[in-house]
Amino acid sequence: MNFHAKIYLMTAQEIRSKYLEFFESKQHKVIPRASLFLHDDPTTLFTGSGMQPLIPYLLGDDHPDGLRLVDSQTCFRGQDVEEVGDNRHTTFFEMLGNWSLGDYGKKEQITWLFEFLVDEVGLDPHKLYVTCFIGSESDDIPRDDEAANIWKELFESKSVGAEIVEIGSAKAGDEKGMGNGRIFFYDDGENWWSRNGGLETTPIGDPCGPDSEVFYDFGDDNHDARYGQPHPASDSGRFMEIGNQVFMEYRRTQNGFEPLEKKNVDFGGGLERIAAAAIDSPDVFKISLLWPIVEKLEQLSSKKYDENLESMRVIADHLRGATFLAVDGVTPSNKEQGYVMRRLIRRAMVKAHDLGIEQNFLQEIVPVIADLYHNDFPEVAENREKIIETLVKEEKAFRQTLKKGLREFVKITSRFGLNGDAVFTLYDTYGFPVELSIEEATRKDVELDEYWEKDFKANMKDQRERSQTAAKGVFKGGLADHSDETKKLHTATHLMYEALRRVLGDHVVQRGSNVTSERTRFDFSNDGKVTREQLDEVEKIVNEQIEKDLTVSFAEYPTDEAFKMGAKGAFGDKYGDTVKVYAMKAENEEPFSVEICGGPHVDHTGQLAENGKHFKITKEEASSAGVRRIKATLK
Repeated sequence: MNFHAKIYLMTAQEIRSKYLEFFESKQHKVIPRASLFLHDDPTTLFTGSGMQPLIPYLLGDDHPDGLRLVDSQTCFRGQDVEEVGDNRHTTFFEMLGNWSLGDYGKKEQITWLFEFLVDEVGLDPHKLYVTCFIGSESDDIPRDDEAANIWKELFESKSVGAEIVEIGSAKAGDEKGMGNGRIFFYDDGENWWSRNGGLETTPIGDPCGPDSEVFYDFGDDNHDARYGQPHPASDSGRFMEIGNQVFMEYRRTQNGFEPLEKKNVDFGGGLERIAAAAIDSPDVFKISLLWPIVEKLEQLSSKKYDENLESMRVIADHLRGATFLAVDGVTPSNKEQGYVMRRLIRRAMVKAHDLGIEQNFLQEIVPVIADLYHNDFPEVAENREKIIETLVKEEKAFRQTLKKGLREFVKITSRFGLNGDAVFTLYDTYGFPVELSIEEATRKDVELDEYWEKDFKANMKDQRERSQTAAKGVFKGGLADHSDETKKLHTATHLMYEALRRVLGDHVVQRGSNVTSERTRFDFSNDGKVTREQLDEVEKIVNEQIEKDLTVSFAEYPTDEAFKMGAKGAFGDKYGDTVKVYAMKAENEEPFSVEICGGPHVDHTGQLAENGKHFKITKEEASSAGVRRIKATLK
């Protein structure tokens, strides 16, 4: 068989479709993708892997669709934002997945995967390399010879040499190299799966087991010698992992690892990476799900991809991710998923500015992205106009920030060049991105002070310290003193914070506070002015809680537990291992407010109404870009 015959024919869309059809023919039920964020999982912002929505079933729950499942799950990893720009990292990707919940085992899984990659997609088996678990004598877990021998037989059936090599750690591989190996044994740092990593960190009670990874070889021309000798698990650029099979065969107990009666199989393969292998290109941005976006950017900018790799890759990736976040109902904001989405859009806009694209361009790019997915994901077609509207709205808002920032950049740098103080002012006062200040200095030949970064960081540190103490001599928590009146207004501030979230939305996050015996000043994230009607509603809610005479109490919790129980913290604050959590609640009711705070407070909210006083908002104004400020009192 000519293994190159299909290489330029199989698009990523075709690979996805072929994969689902292939495993459906093996009696797997095709299940729909889960949302990019799981509403019932508060431990994570996004769906970051194909297996994540299936974890309850891999841990023992019965799946309504049976024992064999297959899907293509959209995933997002916000932690990879800074990595985007090379030829293989993306924040948004699809994971092809198939699962056996106590049904078939290694023989079927490895054979089917090899058949799919080689006979269906058309990958050259001479360019495929695999890894298996080397075993652990101390944990009484044998080397995974079963998986290795299945692979060996499959390779040899295609007349491909299948020498088995023991590597151990990936670091050892950097020194030893791969020799003539095809199948490599690595330790638990590479080929052991648990929810917490290696053997020693596997949680007690969790299913776990060896895994077998598949790599595609793009050739020695892509090897970076800085990473030592080439081998599959190295970071050299020559090899790309395209799939991983996890064999959940053990459970960790107090007495060590014990075999499971019900063994599961979990496969996850990156669609974009398999598609890159199918066209024999180490650059995932040249596949059919990303290249049309790049071509549109070339058209809009009149510039070539090969000469603007980082900017075009960042834009293509970030806008694809933002588009699917919009599909799943996320809107740009200053909180959680919305904050990440806003960051994606704004980073893409900065890079577009880099390319000289200064006109509104999301209305040109987003339809291209939607067209790539609307046939395979009906929700994209159904929400097309809403998606475009959401992203274009954010672009228009940020473009105003860019325009104003560019004007101020000229004013600030015209006489003295650009230093750390100027970068900070542009960032803090005008919302102008730091990287854009540096890029503008280069573009306009403005002298950049060699100590700018050090001075900028010093300004940021000072700002954080100011926001944590409010002013010199102020007590922890932004209190001017610990008088009774100050404690009352401090308690009122907590009530107001929760009332603002209920009236304006969950995007409201505390950005600073300062409380004296006469008034409270509270800064919070919000894009626009708060109307008088909204302020009246906030006042009403606060006074209702004062009238209810809520009990104010506190307890100390481990920090992680405090956040899991829903306690709010101030934006940017750093916490130790334990925190004090204040709750305000009426008897037999859910708490109205639960907040991490050092105190002090009154004992019950009725004390705020002593001498006939009521909570009153006296002023609402802008504090900085995207931040509003409220002043209020008891009178």
